[in-house]
Amino acid sequence: MNVFWREVKANRKSLILWCIGVIFMVVSGMGKYESLSSSGQSMNELMADMPKSLQVLTGAGTFDLSKASGYYGMLYLYLLVMATIHAAILGANMISKEERDKTSEFLFVKPASRNKILTAKLLAAFVNVLILNLITLFSSILIVQKYSKGEEVMTDIAVLMAGMLILQLLYLLIGTAIAAVNKHPKTAASLSAGILLITFMLSIVIDLNHKMEFLKYFTPFKYFEAKHLMDGGFDAVYVILSVVIMIALTVMTYIFFNKRDLNV
Repeated sequence: MNVFWREVKANRKSLILWCIGVIFMVVSGMGKYESLSSSGQSMNELMADMPKSLQVLTGAGTFDLSKASGYYGMLYLYLLVMATIHAAILGANMISKEERDKTSEFLFVKPASRNKILTAKLLAAFVNVLILNLITLFSSILIVQKYSKGEEVMTDIAVLMAGMLILQLLYLLIGTAIAAVNKHPKTAASLSAGILLITFMLSIVIDLNHKMEFLKYFTPFKYFEAKHLMDGGFDAVYVILSVVIMIALTVMTYIFFNKRDLNV
């Protein structure tokens, strides 16, 4: 448990900054919604006149932007990118930082197995991810309700945050697996962020070209899209696939972490 609390404290300042970032994103995004809705312009018509590529990049085109819930559905894409970047970098750094910061010898001479140390690190990472998700959830409910004009938004936001949590855990474990396999600890975080960027860009390409729809299983960003979550809820296929991938990444993390020679 000492390792767990050590990791929680070590990431405290970073977590606070990320929480401030997501709150600012929600506040500024919904503030923009208020200014647009009070201008007399139809946001749906405004977005419909935009090029399709720009609609895809902004996440518009599939929501009723005259409603607070619809506008938040568009904003969700940006919150999702922020949350998954945090998770991927956190996962990579949790595993690689002992070698990167030359503290491996201090940690691994303690009377605890590698499995126990790794489990404590993963639990600490999960707590960080969960806190960011809950902060996003509660701040979103409070802020979006302010502009909802009586519209029920809590259920939609809760469903979106549940989908976000699954993606956060997916990219967290992608980060830990890369860090466990990679022999160069300084590059683990950048590689994790790179994979996230590639999968995000792939989801954009799929939206722009429906002939590439078959590639949707290779990008988690297509698993829990706001337009599907808010309309029909979770797709069992994507939930099961996510669980299988997370189990595989967890097993990979433990196997390679136990096998690697740690640089001290």
